[in-house]
Amino acid sequence: MDPAGGGVCVWEWGSGQLVTISIHVLVSLLDGGVLGRVLLQQSPSPATKYHPTAATEPLANYMDVSYVGTISIGTPPQEFSVIFDTGSANLWVPSVYCSSRACANHRRFDPARSSTYRGTTTSVATWYGTGSMVGVLGYDTVTVGNIQVPNQVFGLSLSEPGSFLAQAPFDGFLGLAFPSISSSGATPIFDNMMSQGLVSQDLFSIYLTPNKQNGSFVLFGGIDDTYFTGNLSWIPLTAQSYWQIKVDRYITMYGRPIACPYGCQAIVDSGTSLLAGPSRSYLVSCSYIRLLPDIVFVIAGTQFPLPPQAYILQEDGSCMSGFEGYALPTASGELWILGDIFLRRYYSVFDRANGMVGLAPAV
Repeated sequence: MDPAGGGVCVWEWGSGQLVTISIHVLVSLLDGGVLGRVLLQQSPSPATKYHPTAATEPLANYMDVSYVGTISIGTPPQEFSVIFDTGSANLWVPSVYCSSRACANHRRFDPARSSTYRGTTTSVATWYGTGSMVGVLGYDTVTVGNIQVPNQVFGLSLSEPGSFLAQAPFDGFLGLAFPSISSSGATPIFDNMMSQGLVSQDLFSIYLTPNKQNGSFVLFGGIDDTYFTGNLSWIPLTAQSYWQIKVDRYITMYGRPIACPYGCQAIVDSGTSLLAGPSRSYLVSCSYIRLLPDIVFVIAGTQFPLPPQAYILQEDGSCMSGFEGYALPTASGELWILGDIFLRRYYSVFDRANGMVGLAPAV
């Protein structure tokens, strides 16, 4: 997810060029390299009973590394599992025209089986640290939750080289960022939901469960206050490309600044597993979790603390830091990525109508 127009791997499921860690490396750290292919089963979120005109998309929690939902494309519908990624803007799935190992390991869209499909000759491409996707754009009916979006543009992969995507526990990606970073000018699906009046409000919200629990969801067109405490803190966007916000003068530990002394930019990114920042920032130790302090992000005058139980990842008696360092020069200075480690602690609202992100402590 770099400002040049794509996704970061931290691991990051987006569509870009900056890379810090790939999914197969991270998964090997967490479960010894054994990559399960069966996603956790879960019941639909109760959010729909509070917002009958909004649509809830349940997300399966895969090892606290990725959160995956199911969509369908075509008539009759063909189902695919996708990452709902606020750090990218393209929707794409594997196609029957792709012979890469990654495609063979996943469900593939067959245009010949859909009576509503319309093809194009426009190419689309996304890049990752250890793999990539090259494909072609097409149009068809896409169903997310109970929302049907007719004539939605999406990518059909023709090639997915390398092992990167072959090991992923999902088929493709559904980008929820802004049209300005969409590859090949493809209109993001949430933009079509808004323009076609398919959501009651021009916003969506995300709730991510911790500790591999079920119950995560994306709520399109609504906010469910039963999943957070207190009031939402509304933070204005500093750019309408990614969901980019400004961090105040510092990030603190033990009440002392450890990074971002003059303010910095951050991206709220559901497609990144970890927290990422400039490599000179403080790297936490995972040796003594009980002795580690909260790390506090101060955003729009509000403190957003992360306890060590949130930023130290534990698996089978071992632990690793949830922070990942990288170097990325930007016109606005230091860039931080607030990934799933952050979002598991804070219910998040992505407000397109007002250009804001809302955050409140998750329950």
